[in-house]
Amino acid sequence: MLTLTLRNPLKLTWKGGDVVVKHVKEVANLTGISIRTLHYYDEIGLLSPATSETGYRLYTNDDIEKLQQILFFKALDFPLKKIKTILERPDFKRLEALYYQKERLVEKKERLETIIATIDQTIQNVKGERTMTDQEKFKGLDFAQNPYEQEARERFGDEAVNSSTQKLKNLSRNETDALGQSFHTIYRKLAKLRHRSPASEEAQNAIHQWYEFLNKNIGYHYTLEAFQGLGQMYIEDERFTKNIDQYGEGLALFMRDAMAVYTDQNK
Repeated sequence: MLTLTLRNPLKLTWKGGDVVVKHVKEVANLTGISIRTLHYYDEIGLLSPATSETGYRLYTNDDIEKLQQILFFKALDFPLKKIKTILERPDFKRLEALYYQKERLVEKKERLETIIATIDQTIQNVKGERTMTDQEKFKGLDFAQNPYEQEARERFGDEAVNSSTQKLKNLSRNETDALGQSFHTIYRKLAKLRHRSPASEEAQNAIHQWYEFLNKNIGYHYTLEAFQGLGQMYIEDERFTKNIDQYGEGLALFMRDAMAVYTDQNK
């Protein structure tokens, strides 16, 4: 890391010239990101600004541009580990990334607009102002494309993912609905237990139900080690954490811990 000499709160001497910089509080105010989060980005090597001799983090224009890239990828639900890998690639080109991000965000915007329209129509349907067909009720809610598929392939291998994907594709609409209902029931049950010890009998019974559910319905048999790895993924991948914690804040962490206990107890 470079050793920098602070000349005033906004400038530092660097390679013989002055570079305008911002302190961490200024960057936090500018972006709406907490100081704690910016410190975390530094700790994991995602965004590590230079520091003054007194230890202040100093963000240059290059750091601000990199932070913008990070937030664009986060808007696409990329996990931080994946963002770090992308930005560290020697062939990374900012302009190409911007075009890619725009295309994906436009797609996301169009999908969200479709879902919002479906909600509006459903409100009208509930109020008796219109009648919806079954097809209209699910417009925009096509989850055939799994946003976690690539991560799953990297962690569990193509055979496991292909087997799971094929089984899910072969389900009828009624079977898919029943599977979804069972899924939600288990998660709601776990959410009610999340403030108890992950090693408690109730928590372990519920996690056992989750383990059995996955192995029965996903088309892939999880070993205990793979099951524990899946739980770790709930924490490492922000998208998993966000979706799981919709059932109750802290549920993803609770499930990770309970799955680890389950693995240890059943080896």
